[in-house]
Amino acid sequence: MKRQDKINYYLVIAQTVAKRCTCLRRSFRAIIVKNDSILSTGYVGSPRGRKNCSDLGYCTREQMLGATLYLCGADPVTGELVAGTNSCVMCKRMILNAGITTVIVRDTAQDYRVINTDQWIEHDDSLIGQRGY
Repeated sequence: MKRQDKINYYLVIAQTVAKRCTCLRRSFRAIIVKNDSILSTGYVGSPRGRKNCSDLGYCTREQMLGATLYLCGADPVTGELVAGTNSCVMCKRMILNAGITTVIVRDTAQDYRVINTDQWIEHDDSLIGQRGY
């Protein structure tokens, strides 16, 4: 019997991890290996303490596709609105991954901005300095 190479060995383990996956849309799984030791395994599923889509019988992410997020920033001390509030790079990624298409940001009691999240994809500020920006 021929011994399996390391890469395929680890990929087979990653495939096995999929048996724990609880997502109805994606069946991604992974393992992290360093110095030939498995450090961690992971699979797509709900955060700890949340019901899994496979238990609910529907995909909660699909329900967010095309949704609108309303964002309002407030000073933690005074409670006053913070004009010019924007999502950070990590929040933008999570919003995009959730399939949310519109973000409405309150600037004052009467003024707000409407952002089409496609703009974040076209003008990805996380890539500044990486592609000649």
